[in-house]
Amino acid sequence: MERRKFIEQTAIADAGFIIAKPFNNFSQDQQKIKDMSKNIPSRGYAAKDASGRLSPWTFERRPVGDNDILIDIKYASICHSDIHQMRGDWGKQPYPQVPGHEIVGIVAAVGKNVTKFKVGDRAGVGCMVDSCMECESCKHGEEHYCDHGATVFTYGAPDKTSPSGITQGGYSNNIVVRDHFAVHIPDHIKLEDAAPLLCAGITTYSPLMNARFKIGDKVGVAGIGGLGHLAVKLAVSKGAEVYAFTTSPSKVKDILAFGAKEVIVVDDISKLKPYRKKLDYMISTIPAQFDVAAYASTVKPFGHFTQVGMPVGFELTLSNIGLANTRVNFNASLIGGIPETQEVVHYCADNKIIPSIQVIKAQQINEAWTKVLNKEARYRFVIDAASF
Repeated sequence: MERRKFIEQTAIADAGFIIAKPFNNFSQDQQKIKDMSKNIPSRGYAAKDASGRLSPWTFERRPVGDNDILIDIKYASICHSDIHQMRGDWGKQPYPQVPGHEIVGIVAAVGKNVTKFKVGDRAGVGCMVDSCMECESCKHGEEHYCDHGATVFTYGAPDKTSPSGITQGGYSNNIVVRDHFAVHIPDHIKLEDAAPLLCAGITTYSPLMNARFKIGDKVGVAGIGGLGHLAVKLAVSKGAEVYAFTTSPSKVKDILAFGAKEVIVVDDISKLKPYRKKLDYMISTIPAQFDVAAYASTVKPFGHFTQVGMPVGFELTLSNIGLANTRVNFNASLIGGIPETQEVVHYCADNKIIPSIQVIKAQQINEAWTKVLNKEARYRFVIDAASF
């Protein structure tokens, strides 16, 4: 209850975590990086069609408004969601479109009403950039569940303020965003390490916290990729006995090093049978069709199973009788609100829960996407924005 009260109070205050640190001694010219009354030139990598291939693109961001900040992006990491959306797996898309919703950088300019950030601050942007800010959900730190359906996601969403007509994401050298939808990145975590926390981190942290498992509980993590490897690290840090389920034998050694008690290579669904009714809770990050009931059967009756992986069409085919026979409570989860996103960034920085990353240049994005699809990422590709 104390944590929930904190999150709600933080959301209402619209302040997040304010980090006390000396103001960077930027020159006047650096503080006036852009004419904030004009569109901001930007360059990045965009999908031009549903081929799943990206190429360089120059475009413009909206002017920096009174409640906006301009972030010079330093790193942006690759999420499987980027690939799904650019390929049209979740519906027909407008193009050109710049993906990327794990974004970190340095604040280069602030609007006149902004008090949450100043020039020189380290800032991050996740999966959303606006909402109604007036409904009960928005006021209580759940902007991603806006009661008015006004959540604006970081790329591909209709946006009248954008010169391109849609939001454009973080595979680029800068971004203009409403200050409320940015979070502070503390000094004691590298920017490149913080980037994956803006989606993979919060997407796994939120349901793990809501599960309220106890120290020593047996927690299952299904699918050990960008999200799953962080779910293992987070659950271990909270005292869980973690059982990791993967289809990739080459990942076993890594997963054990992340702190998992046991790794189960599910090269055949029968491999799940010895774990029937063993777990107190399971989180699945699998972003494709799979036998949900078989995985859920590893959870004790009346325990909970949370699905966070998003497959093609946002749809999973379930065996109703199979799931019914497990007597397991099945639920799904999105990301997390802004206060909780700030919370996970600080939690990971304070407890040295660092994503396992590979830094790449923009010219390697297409190759990296192929590796993600082939389950070869180890475990999050992070793009150096200096290469755009």
